[in-house]
Amino acid sequence: MAVTESEVPEVDSVERLMDRLHACRGAWDTPDRSGDPVDLHDHALQTAALLRRSHPCDKELQVAGLVHDLGHLLVPGDDAEHAGHAADAVRPLLGDRVARLVRLHVPAKRYLATVEPGRALSPQSALTLGEQGGLMGAAEVRAFEADPHAAAAVVLRQADDAGKVAGLDAGVMEDWRAVLERVAAGAFARTAARRTG
Repeated sequence: MAVTESEVPEVDSVERLMDRLHACRGAWDTPDRSGDPVDLHDHALQTAALLRRSHPCDKELQVAGLVHDLGHLLVPGDDAEHAGHAADAVRPLLGDRVARLVRLHVPAKRYLATVEPGRALSPQSALTLGEQGGLMGAAEVRAFEADPHAAAAVVLRQADDAGKVAGLDAGVMEDWRAVLERVAAGAFARTAARRTG
C-alpha cells in the first residue's frame, strides 16, 4: 500500500494525539486480530511503562514507546511502513528525536534479529520481519550502528517486544498527558530556537 507522507494525518496537538491514543483501544496491529495478543492501546501503555521504568529521565524515549505503533491505526494494514507513518504523524508535535526513534523501531527489530539470531520474537513480529526487509546485511548493520539514535532505538525495540502481555495493567492513557505536553513543549521550543537562530 503506497501512502505518501502528505496522506498520513498529522497529529498537531496533544489533545488530538490523546484522541488517537484512546482510539487505539480495540484496534489491533492486524485488521483480522491475528497478530499480537494485546490491542494497540495496551501495547502502547506497556511499552511506555517499561521504558519509564528502565529510563526514567528520558521522557522522549518513553513517549516514542507510547506512540511507536500509531501507524497501525493511521494506515491500517500497512505493516511494512507503519513506523514511518507514525513518525511522520508525530514529528510536528513531538519533534525530530521522538519521530526518529519511532521510525527506527522496525530497523532495530531487523538489527536485533541479525546480531542475536536466537532472539525470540512474538509470532506476529517474526511473520512481519520479512515484509519489513528481513535480516540486515553487513552494510545495513554498520549503517544502523552508526546512527546516533541506534542505542535508544534498540532499547525501544526491546520494550516493544516485551510489551505484549495480555491482561497486564500498565496504567491509563491519561497518565501520559503531562509527559506528552512536556515533550511537545520542548520540541516547540527547539523549533522556535532554530527559526530565530
